[in-house]
Amino acid sequence: MSFLGKMKENAVNPLRLTSLNHVSLLCRSLEESMNFYQNVLGFFPVRRPESLDFEGAWLFGHGIGIHLLRSTESENLPKKTAINSRDNHISFQCESIGAVEKKLDEMGIKYVRELVQGGAIKVDQLFFHDPDGFMIEICNCDSIPVVPLVGGMSQYCSRVKLHQKVQPQPQIN
Repeated sequence: MSFLGKMKENAVNPLRLTSLNHVSLLCRSLEESMNFYQNVLGFFPVRRPESLDFEGAWLFGHGIGIHLLRSTESENLPKKTAINSRDNHISFQCESIGAVEKKLDEMGIKYVRELVQGGAIKVDQLFFHDPDGFMIEICNCDSIPVVPLVGGMSQYCSRVKLHQKVQPQPQIN
């Protein structure tokens, strides 16, 4: 492969990433946060390395990990009460936005519903906070086409395998 070909290949995925592994979140109460991520979002606890010398819990679900770290200065964690969909958040795809909305209502979880609409695209989004104010989004974003800005064909979110869409990675010897 030519030098320019290798440069182009590395520009697409310079660190050779393959997927999102986990999201790490500071929390005031491990028990409260674990309860939320297990009972609201369906994560399950997994073993942490015994060498970690700080309080925390690891959970896994939906192809990613959530690492909860008990804050040693929980009084300094920001308290967010207003739900702002443009705040930092993690988003999960769902099968039925109506079923999620019903379950959040049953659980007494305050949320904001938004609609993104344009052309043939209609996406429902629900935003709410975890116990420490971190924003969670639940959406039916699968209908949003992923269209590369340069070349390539559009696909829908659930069908995109970025590591398969980029140029083949060079072999490391």
